[in-house]
Amino acid sequence: MTDDVRTPRTAEPATAAHNAAVRSARNFGDDADFSRASRGLLAQLSPAIIADANGTVVWNQEQFAFLDEQCPAEANPSLWRQAQLNRNHGLFEVVEGIYQVRGYDLSNISFVRTETGWIVIDPLTSATTAAAARQLVDDHFGARPIVAVIYTHSHVDHYGGIRGIVTDEEVASGAIRLIAPVGFLEAAISENVIAGPAMTRRAMYMYGPLLPVGPRGHIDAGLGKTVPVGNVGLIAPTESIGETGETLTIDGVRIEFQMTPGTEAPAEMNFYFPGFRAVCMAENCAATLHNVYTPRGAEIRDALGWSRYINEAIELFLDRSDVAFASHHWPRWGREDMHAFLSGQRDIYRCLHDETMRLANHGHTPLEIAELIEVPAAIVDEWFNRDYYGTINHNVKAVYQRYLGWFDANPAHLHPLPPVEAGAKFVEYMGGADAVLERAEADYARGEFRWVAQVVNHVVFADSSNARARLLQANALEQLGYQAESGPWRAFYLMGAHELRNGTPSIPGLRSTASLDVMRAMTPAMVLDNCGVKLNTPRALGHEFVFAFDFTDHAVQCDVVLHNGVLHVNYRRGADATATITTDVVTFASLASHSTTVGDHLANGTLAIDGDRIAFETFIGLLDQFDLFFAIIEP
Repeated sequence: MTDDVRTPRTAEPATAAHNAAVRSARNFGDDADFSRASRGLLAQLSPAIIADANGTVVWNQEQFAFLDEQCPAEANPSLWRQAQLNRNHGLFEVVEGIYQVRGYDLSNISFVRTETGWIVIDPLTSATTAAAARQLVDDHFGARPIVAVIYTHSHVDHYGGIRGIVTDEEVASGAIRLIAPVGFLEAAISENVIAGPAMTRRAMYMYGPLLPVGPRGHIDAGLGKTVPVGNVGLIAPTESIGETGETLTIDGVRIEFQMTPGTEAPAEMNFYFPGFRAVCMAENCAATLHNVYTPRGAEIRDALGWSRYINEAIELFLDRSDVAFASHHWPRWGREDMHAFLSGQRDIYRCLHDETMRLANHGHTPLEIAELIEVPAAIVDEWFNRDYYGTINHNVKAVYQRYLGWFDANPAHLHPLPPVEAGAKFVEYMGGADAVLERAEADYARGEFRWVAQVVNHVVFADSSNARARLLQANALEQLGYQAESGPWRAFYLMGAHELRNGTPSIPGLRSTASLDVMRAMTPAMVLDNCGVKLNTPRALGHEFVFAFDFTDHAVQCDVVLHNGVLHVNYRRGADATATITTDVVTFASLASHSTTVGDHLANGTLAIDGDRIAFETFIGLLDQFDLFFAIIEP
């Protein structure tokens, strides 16, 4: 092929035909969502650009102006429609007394009027976008104090902007209550620390921040426009909700809670405002099929429980509600519209669960079920159940994995060769790279992009320097991206193509490290568990240490034992310690991240060592650090 390796191709005829078929198959004349998404608009940022104090742009809706044009062949028309809907931005009235700022972050921030101020629901991802949202509210209504913040669940786009709207002092004084579902902090820390480096890198593929914005690049994330840049913070909740039926009255506003653990997040809750006849569905319902498994990586979610909790919400709240709103997208007004939405979302998660397991019990494997499953048209033809974020295909595999794991019981799949070794053997068996590529190029010309991406991957892993293979796989992935209805699938495909064309980014020393806010929120057990993940077992063999830790900020004493290359924590203190370490969690987390040194903290008094300092420094040196970029699409 003669392409410039760095230049994305246009849509091939097969892709153009695929996307034309989507337009013919769907009812694009149904514009009710456009009315819902714009209803109640009170004010907007103009231009819709948000910059931080240094002038760095963290959010730019203006760059998506191209979406006003007709959908090109390089985009799935259904995703293009969702992208147009997600361009709606501003301050919106949900019902008198409840307002949302939408379109300035991946998620929504909601403001509930109290007797003297506001209850804020989900303060976005970034302090900068959250501060801009609050300013928009203040400019329209006049400045009113925030009296409480509710975190609906433990994902970063629902708490990361907290420092843009409140301060530590306001929380510590009790002036602002921070309310979250029980288990929130543990879930938030676990997701962002234990697997944080891998998730961060994979999220680059899921959200495509390195892709150009435009018809051949990023157009939408499905759940919202994109992920903002900027400072992410965390202030620990001061109150936890643990049971369905629990109520709070905050500055004259009564709230009834429904616990929904293990649904869209490990810790999540819906809640109802009887004074406003309004129910907040958190992120359990959205204008898209959500992820039972998120491609960036996270715990498998409970599709059956998810469906049951939506059904419970219908029973608890529907007859008393005039509006249902959520942490993404736009509300639904009126009993008929709410019921269609909530019951439709309930039905798709139940159908995915039950049909997957029915077919699994007939002996079908995850790959087979993903191709065989038939979701009734009455469910899947609803716009809010389309594959904009999650997909039926990968959610089916998640349901299977939750019950039966990664192994499909075929012994040939029990211990396969890893990709590099398998790639070399596949290419050898197929007659060499040139023979594979000649046939794959013919398949590409026939529009068999899934197969081309799969088979040429073997050539790339057998020899990542093969430019012809890299370009062909990039071209195939690009076409799959252009066809994808899912924003994350489009991003994964186009990011793979981008890195095949340009190489895996490499910034030596740029590491994925927990933020200071996350460090502050960690318990001693959390930071020590993370040390266990970082410990390089092969290098640690031969070292035997016992460190007696005294975490003064948590009044926790424990022994950290390194034995057989494995880390153990004992909360019964032993007699023979290599050294006694007196410190706080933030100091130790900083040391474990190699952000600071033992000498730094001995000098400033945040660390004391009674015993073998060299042994402790040796232990710190045995902890791996994780570079932000690792190869995904190549060895």
